[in-house]
Amino acid sequence: MFANFIAVNSGVPVLVGILIAGFIAFVLLLIFLNFGGLWLRAKLAGAAVSFSELIGMWLRKVDMRTIVDSRITAIQAGLNVTRRDLESHYLAGGRVPNVVRALIAANRANIDLSLKVATAIDLAGRDILDAVQTSVNPKVIDCPDPRKGRETVDAVAQDGIQLKAKARVTVRTNIQRLIGGATEETIIARVGEGIVTTIGSATTHKSVLENPDNISKQVLTKGLDAGTAFEILSIDIADIDVGDNIGAKLQADQAKADLVRAQAEAEKRRAMAVAREQEMKALVQENRAKVVLAEAEVPLAMAEAFRKGNLGIMDYYKMKNIIADTTMRDSLAKPKKGDE
Repeated sequence: MFANFIAVNSGVPVLVGILIAGFIAFVLLLIFLNFGGLWLRAKLAGAAVSFSELIGMWLRKVDMRTIVDSRITAIQAGLNVTRRDLESHYLAGGRVPNVVRALIAANRANIDLSLKVATAIDLAGRDILDAVQTSVNPKVIDCPDPRKGRETVDAVAQDGIQLKAKARVTVRTNIQRLIGGATEETIIARVGEGIVTTIGSATTHKSVLENPDNISKQVLTKGLDAGTAFEILSIDIADIDVGDNIGAKLQADQAKADLVRAQAEAEKRRAMAVAREQEMKALVQENRAKVVLAEAEVPLAMAEAFRKGNLGIMDYYKMKNIIADTTMRDSLAKPKKGDE
């Protein structure tokens, strides 16, 4: 019995060892199934990544496939890009495949673009791949932008004629000024301003229509791409049409305004004249009232003169005769109603 007990107890460590070995083999199998494909693909492509690095990326919740595939692409293109650089850019919120493709495109086009600059541009929100492609293959910008609801840049020459122009601006990305440089909206605004200034400085609209290329030449000399992320290669006037006679409209509007102002001033003078007339009428009535008051005092003065002996009865009758004679003369002097 003692021998059986020893035999049973001696089998326990073996079983435990078998279980541990099986568990380790199972864990290794899971690791190989999860990471083996990426590890093998990176190994065969010459961009080896260890299992510990793959497990670390998995624990840090990094998209391992994106990092590994991007590094394989970079290595195959002859770029020395480390896994740590790609992972740090991924964790910072960058677009790793976009940056790698941009680096490859820049390398093929002999454009000086480092990984540090590319990742900085990408984190700044700019599309670094599109910037590199635009630097290699310049693009055309419409001025004004039709998406903003305007079809032409309108300006008025010195003779008052309105011109409607459309321009096409060929630009190339300036990688060195991409960080902090102004965008396409600034280019469009500056070109539009230059077109308005050039047309406005023209003596007649005919000179602009005869030589529309003068607009491009004068606008290009202003250095409109300063401080922007682009380099202006050319400015071409695609179309220019004659608009309204703004000068004539302004003169007509000014004439209407002058007429209204003159009418208002005349009305003001008329109102002042009417008010003055009313004041004079009131003054006449006031003076008449004073005359009536003065005439009312005449009998009193005459009575006072009689009492004091300053006026005799004969003097009074003479005065009455004079008044009657004056009244008769006035009546004779007036024309009859039938003779009027």
